[in-house]
Amino acid sequence: MTDADFQEQPIGALTGILVADFSRVLAAPYATMLFGDLGADVIKIERPGLGDDTRQWGPPFTDDHEATYFLSVNRNKRSFTADMANPADHRDLVELIRRADVLIENFRPGTMARHGLSYDQVAEINPQLVYCSITGFGSSDDAAALPGYDLLVQAVGGLMSVTGPGPGEPVKAGVALVDVLTGLHAAIGVLAALRARESTGRGQLVEVNLLSTLLSSMVNQSVGYTAGGFVPGIIGNRHPSIAPYQLFPASDRQIVIAVGNDRQFAQLCSALGIPDIAEEPRFATNPSRVAHIEELDRAISAQTMGQSAEHWYRELSACGVPCGPVNDIAGAFAMAGRLGLNARVDVGEGTDTVSLPANPISLSETPVSYHRRPPRLGQDAEEVSAWLHGPTTTKLPQHLDQKSKCQHQPMGAHT
Repeated sequence: MTDADFQEQPIGALTGILVADFSRVLAAPYATMLFGDLGADVIKIERPGLGDDTRQWGPPFTDDHEATYFLSVNRNKRSFTADMANPADHRDLVELIRRADVLIENFRPGTMARHGLSYDQVAEINPQLVYCSITGFGSSDDAAALPGYDLLVQAVGGLMSVTGPGPGEPVKAGVALVDVLTGLHAAIGVLAALRARESTGRGQLVEVNLLSTLLSSMVNQSVGYTAGGFVPGIIGNRHPSIAPYQLFPASDRQIVIAVGNDRQFAQLCSALGIPDIAEEPRFATNPSRVAHIEELDRAISAQTMGQSAEHWYRELSACGVPCGPVNDIAGAFAMAGRLGLNARVDVGEGTDTVSLPANPISLSETPVSYHRRPPRLGQDAEEVSAWLHGPTTTKLPQHLDQKSKCQHQPMGAHT
């Protein structure tokens, strides 16, 4: 890439930040991918010969036999293979950490310490380092023995107790939701620590765990218990505090109607041809509708099943009632396309491209960018190794080198 080529590429919000990515699977890789999207240079450390566990998680695979699971959270990264137990590799990792702004890891508690790479150990060589540790259940001795798998946390953390078709039928979310939420919280914590570093000149330890993240992210369900002593259960596709806010049958498939206030409810009843029930005492207010949900369900379902989902989507949306069909993934991306959301992006060059979901963050001055497709295992080992064995003033090729061409100084650069 030439200087002229780079002048056409916008500077990211995090250009100049170097992330040592000791993560694998989903929660932490999702966080580090977000940093890469925002312009940080991310070096992903992988086991020689094996790599991230998710490189083997499939199907589905691409035509080139890459696991789509791995591809989903690893764009905008370099892959550098190293064995923490190998003395030569360990020296390289220490040098990488000495130069880094951020380290993110999600090993079991104690793993990094056994290799001399815990926060307390590496803060001595790089006091400006922001070190983020993601665990399943925290760092106590009891927590260390528990594997931090999303499904396990959905179960023990209470999410499955409120998710499912009916009482006694718990169901997990259809995606590793706790991992994604934890990755987001980790990214926020690291950004806060980087901002604090601008004032103090010091890094700090950021700790996030899956269980605490889930309990916080269950918001109204959690506070119903902590503040009100109420233990919620499974109520299917209904909402515990809002009605109607659920699935209803159309003539061809199901639709969601999500009424958030009494005005919307009156508009719904009018569009359904049953305007009078909006004035009935049992349905006139949201608390009364929640109390009489079974009767309300029957009254609305009797009307919705007479027309198609597309009909109700058009009619109800036109009068301000939140409504939509239950799409599959293909339908969801198609809808995003119709709305001009640009929800997918091709990352790579020439024939070596992969289609991925786009980052949903829009920044007017420092937009996200997609400068690297998810790496093959160890594909950047040679250039990263050469950089680590060179002087600290030497820049990595391409992305890190580009910041010097634009006279952009990294926050807390280590020279």
